[in-house]
This record gives sequence, C-alpha cells and structure tokens, in this order.
Amino acid sequence: MGQAGCKGLCLSLFDYKTEKYVIAKNKKVGLLYRLLQASILAYLVVWVFLVKKGYQDIDTSLQSAVITKVKGVAFTNTSDLGERIWDVANYVIPAQGENVFFVVTNLIVTANQRQNVCAENEGIPDGMCSKDSDCHPGEAVAAGNGVKTGRCLLKENSARGTCEIFAWCPVETSSRPVEPVLKEAEDFTIFIKNHIRFPKFNFSNNVMDVKDRSLLKSCHFGPKNHYCPIFRLGSVIRWAGSDFQDIALEGGVIGINIEWNCDLDKVASECHPHYSFSRLDNKLSNSASSGYNFRFARYYRDAAGVEFRTLMKAYGIRFDVMVNGKGAFFCDLVLIYLIKKREFYRDRKYEEVRSVLLSGRGPSAALWSAPRLCLGLVSGEQGISKQHFWHLGDGCAAPRAQGPGFLAGPSTDPSHLHPPPSFRP
Repeated sequence: MGQAGCKGLCLSLFDYKTEKYVIAKNKKVGLLYRLLQASILAYLVVWVFLVKKGYQDIDTSLQSAVITKVKGVAFTNTSDLGERIWDVANYVIPAQGENVFFVVTNLIVTANQRQNVCAENEGIPDGMCSKDSDCHPGEAVAAGNGVKTGRCLLKENSARGTCEIFAWCPVETSSRPVEPVLKEAEDFTIFIKNHIRFPKFNFSNNVMDVKDRSLLKSCHFGPKNHYCPIFRLGSVIRWAGSDFQDIALEGGVIGINIEWNCDLDKVASECHPHYSFSRLDNKLSNSASSGYNFRFARYYRDAAGVEFRTLMKAYGIRFDVMVNGKGAFFCDLVLIYLIKKREFYRDRKYEEVRSVLLSGRGPSAALWSAPRLCLGLVSGEQGISKQHFWHLGDGCAAPRAQGPGFLAGPSTDPSHLHPPPSFRP
C-alpha cells in the first residue's frame, strides 16, 4: 500500500456516514410492502398467539405415576392342568399393578419334573452325539437343559443320539402351541389409574376424578367415551392393529401411550388425557423371535420330602403404559409488558433487596429481625385478588404455596392482621 493509500485510510477514520431514505411513489411497490407487513402481523397474531399460544409458558417435565388393575375370570380344562379357574392372581404378572404388566394367554406345561438323569432334547446342537466321548462329563449343554454325564444315548437303528444330562427331568417339550389356552382373556378389562404433575406450575391431576364408584363398574373406553380409564383387552389389541387370537397364541408387546396436553389457563377438569395404542414387537409370524414368552415354576415336595416342580412356559401379552405431555400456563410476559397496568405488576414482580449488617450479630448476619406484612396479588379464574401474608426479612418474597400467579409487594393495610407468635421478636 502506497503513501497515498495510507493517507486516505487515516482520513476516512474521521468521516461521518448517515443513511438516506428514498420514498418511492409507486402503488404496486407500496401495496406489496403493506401486504408483507400484514402477512407478518397475521402470522404473529394467528399462528404464534392463537394457534401455538406463544403467550404461554410451557412445562414439559411431566411427572407421572401409573397403577394398573386387570379383572376377569376364565375356566379351562386341559390334559396337563385339568379343570382350572383362572383369576387375576393366576394370569397377571407382576401382581402389584405397575406401568408394565403381563397377561398370560397360553401355556406349555411340563409337570412332575424331578432332578434326575435323562436325554437332552433333540434339535440342540451342543447336545447331539454319536459316541460317549462327544459328551464331556460336567459340561453344561449350551442353550440346553442340564449338565452332561458322559454318556451318549443313541436311538434305535441310528448312529446319532443325544447326550445324557443331569437336569430337571423330563425336559421341556420344544413343540409350539397350537391354540391359546385363555381364549376368554379377550373380555378381560384393564383399569389404568394415572396421576400426573407439572412441577413448574405445581399442577396435579389424574385420569378421572370419579366420586360415583358404580360408574367405574359400567363404563368402558371407546368412541363414545374417551375419558373412561377402563379398557377391554380385546379392544386394545384391535386398536393396536392386531387380532387377539393371533397375538394370544404366541404373545406380543402392546404399547399404551397416554398424552397430556393441558392448557392450565382453563379449569383443571378441562385437562384430559388422550390415548393411542400400538404393537411394539415383531409381528412377522414366520420370525423365530416373534411373540413374547418366559418360564416360571411351581415347587412342591412329595410324601418322602423329595422336591419336584411343574414348569410353565407362559405366552402372553406384555403391556407398556407410557406417559408424556406438556402443560401451558399464562406467561408473566403479558402481565409485565402488554396490559395497561404493566408498570404496577412490574414494580411488584421486581424488587431491589439490600442486605444490611447488624452490629453485634457477627459479620455474616443480615437484617432478618422483624416480620414484614406483605400484600400478594393472586391471578386466578376469578381475576386478580389481594392476599396478605407475613414475611420475615427485608422483602416480600412470594410464598411457594401460592403458585406461579402470585406477585408480592409491601402491604399498606396492616390493620386487620397480626404477626404470628413465632415471628414476634
């Protein structure tokens, strides 16, 4: 850069620049400009404020507790179990009624199992053998039922067999169920009790505040009753897009989603849940991992004191109740900036508090000597009301119990209140 360039750069530091406005007397340009302004204003008013309610404060930290109860009775008569009545204590696991629960719809029963030696099931690769050396003593059968004894049990007229194992014998059959045992489970009912809380606004609610107990014995959730918390089990499966008899055969996983989108500016009774249902597991019937099952056993002792058990492979429907949502409440922004008395509310919301040290009380002691009578403004359904309270300190902080609509300030009307005894110096 030459000398002239440096000189021009230095002189430009002392320049003053100002904007120039040109007014175009053009109707088309002016109309387009006003239409653009009107569109932006319409977007703010209609979409941001009316549709999305941008004037509200949002709380998405929903706290939830779910309690479930299943009711229904079924009768079965099978070769494994004989005549049997099934009630809630038999087919619901766990019995506590949590947000995840399982309803038994089918069983494979292996009765009278005792600890003994027997042949491993065919079809388990690690249990197949052709000679005794293929079965190492003390080695557990991978994905099998017991521990190898060292003997290979060959089938008649066959060069292949299975290892002898020490296990609960006879071992469980590997056959798949043909039809569900508890066909009547389709008419069982599920009662879902859901308590929710939005901590930011200290707002609590539940699915249905019912004072008449007889109503819960007669109502069912459906197209004509969206708020009854009692669901027919077969209907839930159908709403999830599945057939009950198909899912009852080998089991499955159903999701029940409860959505709470509450406008807390309205009365609490207007805060309702919305339900949706979906199947969460693999629905392909030809998949090796389709369905849902697990095993459990019932243990007994015979007259000689020898332990034996009945092994049950339970197929059924697992229900996962999932809760989410958000609560929206009138924002302080409107009180502080948009209404006529905004200065009054702003003065009450923001208060300058100074800490004053007292002589004779130590360097860290602040001025908390005498109670102060304060005036609180509570915004609620009936408008804004005044409320007095006593506060110990240099300022009128709003009591936590008053909620988000509480604005505190010094009171000028102490004639009808007296400080509580615990606050008197």
